Amino acid sequence: MRTTYLVCYDIADEKRLRQVFKACRNFGDHLQFSVFECDLNPTEKIEMERVLGDIINQNEDQVLFVALGPSEGRGDRVISAMGLPYTKLDAPCYVV
Repeated sequence: MRTTYLVCYDIADEKRLRQVFKACRNFGDHLQFSVFECDLNPTEKIEMERVLGDIINQNEDQVLFVALGPSEGRGDRVISAMGLPYTKLDAPCYVV
């Protein structure tokens, strides 16, 4: 069973930030700066945690996994926004 997660991160070092961004791209969709939406089965979640754990500094960085529930059967995805409207990012994102 796949679960949808919001994966949010706060990385203290620019080099690690770029590495975390690139790693997260392999697991889900980029929503905004440090936020990804990932539909993962249990094995994929463990693999993502392992990959990110090898990159981050456990004493300086933070990665949050927010479970949103099962990927299937929960109805339409609804995202509301305040301020700038939410738009799906189809263009590549570059972290400098």
